[in-house]
Amino acid sequence: MEEHQSVGSWRELGRHMGTVLVLAGGVLVGAVNIYLTASLLPTAVAEIGGERLYAGNTTVFLTAQVVATMLVGRTLSRRGNIGSYLLGFGLFAVGSVVCASSPTMPVLLVGRSVQGLGAGLLTGLGFALVYSALPRRLWVRGSALISAMFGLGNFVGPALGGLFAQFGSWRLAFAVLAAASAVMAASVPRALPKCGRTAAGAVPVPLVSLLLVIGAVGAVSVAGALSGEAVTAVFIALALALVAAFVVAEKRGRVRVLPRPTYQAGSALRWLYLTIVLLAVGVAVETFLPLFGQRLGGLPPAAAGFFGAALSLGWSASQIVSSSAHRQRTVRRLRVAGPGLLGAGLAVLALLQRRDAPLPLVLAWLPVLLLAGAGIGLAMPHLSVAAMAGAPDKEEGEKAAAAIATVLTMSTAFGAAVAGLLVNLGGPSTLSSARCLLLGFAALCASGTLTALRADRLAQRAQVREAKAEAGQTAGQSR
Repeated sequence: MEEHQSVGSWRELGRHMGTVLVLAGGVLVGAVNIYLTASLLPTAVAEIGGERLYAGNTTVFLTAQVVATMLVGRTLSRRGNIGSYLLGFGLFAVGSVVCASSPTMPVLLVGRSVQGLGAGLLTGLGFALVYSALPRRLWVRGSALISAMFGLGNFVGPALGGLFAQFGSWRLAFAVLAAASAVMAASVPRALPKCGRTAAGAVPVPLVSLLLVIGAVGAVSVAGALSGEAVTAVFIALALALVAAFVVAEKRGRVRVLPRPTYQAGSALRWLYLTIVLLAVGVAVETFLPLFGQRLGGLPPAAAGFFGAALSLGWSASQIVSSSAHRQRTVRRLRVAGPGLLGAGLAVLALLQRRDAPLPLVLAWLPVLLLAGAGIGLAMPHLSVAAMAGAPDKEEGEKAAAAIATVLTMSTAFGAAVAGLLVNLGGPSTLSSARCLLLGFAALCASGTLTALRADRLAQRAQVREAKAEAGQTAGQSR
């Protein structure tokens, strides 16, 4: 008989409405902010100057965001759920106010870094609360909701940013973000359950891991801002070396960012995280899709922007279907099929690229992008839940949940840098750049099927060992 996992309904998730609104809202404001700001920056630079610091906006935000996700466990241990969320929304609101009132670009960068701290904390807390504040049968639904918020933010952010930029109201956009954060913060004390550890059990800061990750994110952000292929490759190599040093430091250290089983032989956890990375990096192609739509497909900016967000739309919509899967065999197949579908979609899209493409061919991009995005949505919630369930106890489980946010944020940074490198390698032709980018990411994302299969095999072996151990204990007790 095939094994089933308990999956609650969306209606049951709705009974935890307060918790759901807070965790979804926290992830959404951070996700919207990334793409909204990208749309606003040209207008802001035209007013306050600082074009030479333009790329720094992404660097400081992503670095601060990654750092904050790594401190989620410590924050929860000291402040509990409510205090941690108030801190996250508070930091994001303060950073948004600083951005809204910035007279110069350096001040805007300060605001962006504070925003990043708040956004990273809120993202990590979202996954942590799915683990600690929802019953296990609702983990898939909760994880699907968070994943959908990332996709929704990628879809809504550029539209809102473009709207505010159209009317020259970039400061108002940041003010709206600050107001939204304040409203969400006001609902936190009533919406969230009062739980969390006390300061007596405070989690130490993983300082060495923290510094290595800061260096890796900084290197990959610089790589994404450079135009020379050789120099870009050097910075990406430096980032990969720092990531390798991070893994070594985590293995040997007593204080870790990732849960302990990640580094144990025979554990599926490392392969689950790697599969999440290979899925999440695929979103980086969205940055260049509007450019391809305008230059190759002759689309107006608004329509090209919609095509750029189609991947995220497919990602968000597919969560609804995926989260209902409850048979273990189906869940395993979704985890393996997701990266394959994403890779296949990007490969087909590469083949559809043409100079002066006719409208029917351009319109064919849309269903391909939606299907490619569905690959992320079909697999991501189940990968997240598998990572949470792969920890041996509550403390390691919270760490495993929060680490998903760290992995996703680092994937965003690396994906952006690799995308920039592939576009430059394919240049100066837009057509060759598009094919180089899409085929490169197709191969990268499709390799996630191999890591997912490896995780599945290891998980099955662990289940067999556990079953044998339980059978041995039962036989011993009967004797």
